[in-house]
Amino acid sequence: MCGRFTITIEAAALQLELGLAETPLEWKPRFNVAPTQPVAVVRDPNLQRLEYMRWGLVPSWAKDVEIGNRLINARSETIEEKPSFRTSFSRRRCLIPADGFYEWQRGKERKTPAQPYYFFLKDHALFAFAGIWDLWQSPDGSELTSCSIITCAANDLVSRYHERMPVILAPGAYQEWLGESNVGLLKQMLTPYPAERMDAYAVSTQVNSAWEDTPQLILPLEQKPPAATLFD
Repeated sequence: MCGRFTITIEAAALQLELGLAETPLEWKPRFNVAPTQPVAVVRDPNLQRLEYMRWGLVPSWAKDVEIGNRLINARSETIEEKPSFRTSFSRRRCLIPADGFYEWQRGKERKTPAQPYYFFLKDHALFAFAGIWDLWQSPDGSELTSCSIITCAANDLVSRYHERMPVILAPGAYQEWLGESNVGLLKQMLTPYPAERMDAYAVSTQVNSAWEDTPQLILPLEQKPPAATLFD
């Protein structure tokens, strides 16, 4: 699954990278985006507008927003079958800009804490997750737009730490993802990003807390120096 990610780029650079007409005034770099928080999303095929949605998809037919807490990811293999996702996949897709994401490697022993790792492109370029969105209306008439990140089987790099990874789209595929209507072609885009173009390293467990959101979170975990020997 994908439960945390980063979007550390400054507003001016983000606007230039995506060719946006403008960026929200409240934009700020994020180092630990977590479920239920607002995430930046592009759903305009012309890539002109950036907006915010709640991370955790709430289907239009849901009784309340709580269901979104369990729908932060949509599995690519079953996205056409699941009632929560199939309509959004065929009609309401989006890009979720990012420049890195976290996954946790479980220890061999149950009591051993999971170790977080930070994944990113080797050239540190901006990318976008393949996403879907929906619009939900509450009983009082207020509306909520929410989204989910699509996941697929992990590539050779990510699989060393976790079995799943988010679907990463190359810039050349952005407009096709937003504008294509052929579900078969869309499914073909839901593949693991090439492992040779990515890198990863261990980071501090501080990222475990959704309240933490500082640049220090993406620094490599300091390695302890080797123990001195008698012959040093």
